[in-house]
Amino acid sequence: MTVKFIASSKLPMQWGTFTMHGFEDTETGKEHVVLTYGDPSSEPAALIRVHSECLTGDALFSLRCDCGFQLQQALKSIVEAGNGALLYLRQEGRGIGLMNKIKAYHLQDGGADTVEANEQLGFDADMRDYSICKDMLEFLNISSVRLMTNNPRKVAALESYGVKVVERVPLHVGKNRHNEGYLQTKAGKLGHLPE
Repeated sequence: MTVKFIASSKLPMQWGTFTMHGFEDTETGKEHVVLTYGDPSSEPAALIRVHSECLTGDALFSLRCDCGFQLQQALKSIVEAGNGALLYLRQEGRGIGLMNKIKAYHLQDGGADTVEANEQLGFDADMRDYSICKDMLEFLNISSVRLMTNNPRKVAALESYGVKVVERVPLHVGKNRHNEGYLQTKAGKLGHLPE
């Protein structure tokens, strides 16, 4: 197990009061959190979202992506379901980091799409690693999930680590004139599903 549990605390939010569980990846030193609402382990398949950190979308309200919209909708959906979990992973910019993401945005300003920008910087289109999810879910006694995502690669990744994904729950929110091309690229080049 490369993920070490650190501590838990209450986290009141506009949708309800979640419990925040802190973890540290002992191999990379990165810190990750899981937000739980209710008791997701009581469900045959817990409603979850695996969300990669996006400072620009999640905290700075960027319209260039749909990340912040997806984060908020996922938290709202978890509360509406009565319980669930959101895994917030520290892998900014599909794993390339914040400064490289800014460089990629600069290339996109010049006409590159999100995949081309990463590749021009010498990165793969998607560098994210979901291996830590299994340990965090095991800590919460969750083995089967209903996964809120449009990304079939995320479903395949979790299943490859032994997490049973019984349903993919689409999460289509936040489309606007600033991210239409970005969403088209995610569908056309990264295989994200429209429904």
